[in-house]
Amino acid sequence: MKKFDVVVVGAGTGGCLVAKTVAEAGFEVCLVDRKREEDIGDKVCGDAIGKHHFDDLDLDYPTGKELERKIVGAKLYSPDMETVFDIKGEGFIINRLHFGQRLLKSAIDAGSTLLGSTQAVEPVIKNGYVTGVLAKDLETESKVTLLSRAVVDASGFSAVLRKKLPPEIGIDATVDQEDIVICYREIRELEDHVDEPEYCKLYLSQKWAPGGYSWLFPEGGKKVNVGIGVTMFSRFPNPKNQLYANILSMPLFKGSSVVKAGTWYDPTRRTLDCMTGNGILIVGDAACQVNPIHGGGMGPSMIGGSAAGKTIIEAMEREDLSREGLWSYNVKYMKSYGAKQAGIDVFRLFLHGIGDDDLNYGMRHRLITEEDLLKAEMGEKFRLNITEATRRIFRGLGKLSLLKNLRDAANLMKKVRDHYDNYPISPQGFAEWKRKARDLIEEAGKWRREKKLR
Repeated sequence: MKKFDVVVVGAGTGGCLVAKTVAEAGFEVCLVDRKREEDIGDKVCGDAIGKHHFDDLDLDYPTGKELERKIVGAKLYSPDMETVFDIKGEGFIINRLHFGQRLLKSAIDAGSTLLGSTQAVEPVIKNGYVTGVLAKDLETESKVTLLSRAVVDASGFSAVLRKKLPPEIGIDATVDQEDIVICYREIRELEDHVDEPEYCKLYLSQKWAPGGYSWLFPEGGKKVNVGIGVTMFSRFPNPKNQLYANILSMPLFKGSSVVKAGTWYDPTRRTLDCMTGNGILIVGDAACQVNPIHGGGMGPSMIGGSAAGKTIIEAMEREDLSREGLWSYNVKYMKSYGAKQAGIDVFRLFLHGIGDDDLNYGMRHRLITEEDLLKAEMGEKFRLNITEATRRIFRGLGKLSLLKNLRDAANLMKKVRDHYDNYPISPQGFAEWKRKARDLIEEAGKWRREKKLR
């Protein structure tokens, strides 16, 4: 048995930010990860992250071995590949292992104790509080109980602690399968350099990636990160087969070779309604802190990790590790990213409901401009370019329903974001807030339900 102030399960981007933040304040932190220390950070990932996340968190930009390539924006392709939107936004393609090792080092240098090759098994619960973690050393098979005043589940999509929490803790243990995307990605070495290497490429095609997304991100040299994610609807297609049939068949990939490949899962939806219970906080993919449109999770998880760390410090100083004492973490995250994320979730559900023909028409006739798409991706209200001439064109094409649905989506995105911006400052108002949030998301789900009926 070992005792710490805080046990953090998972040394990913979110977990390392929690550990670093709390350890710097002088508290004893144990960082647990099932990987060996030298492997932490090596995971299947899109490897792209926006520059603004580093600015917001006051983190040094990736350089040297961490940096694969600087990015100036994204090219967004319509399903028929005839319309291309140029969306500006600086960012980085990183080497996931080297970046992860930098974050890990910062947590250890701040004073955190790392237990590598250690698997968290289940939370320790006493008198309605999470008071530690039961873990197993993967090299010796021995078990150890790690007791603490606070526990953080930053274990990624597996959410090893969250899934074993009893209902009375007040955190949703499960995530709907239709809110999960399964991704297959390859790093490929091309025979020649990719065109416009300073741009990420995103493909909007429900045929290629039903309910998900497709991407081609340039890495260092002639390497590219290319993949497809599909939502886990009933009878969803195999993402690897979709990748080979639709993207790797492009002339660009003739003669290319696979450097590495892998599969992972993304909870692409709004964040959990509540991420705190007595003695526990949930961070990163375990809390569904992921962009619902393109599955990017590194930035949101670091936002969550920083907010959780600051909350723990405040709660420790007040000696109140109850759900209420940790509640400000929910408020911090919703204000910084969660409200935006919820708005984007509405747009995701809208996209689920329309077909490739509608996307082609909408982009070709510029119902939404590049600026509007950027605002939609940020969860903000966007302008609709619907003139009387546009209405006549779409009436003739039998596409008036697309205009109505787009207007409804824009209005509902604002409603949802406003609701999340008014997240309750204490648990007392949470039940009513959650009921209304669920009603709004249920309303957004109408597009997906209608498509199933067609």
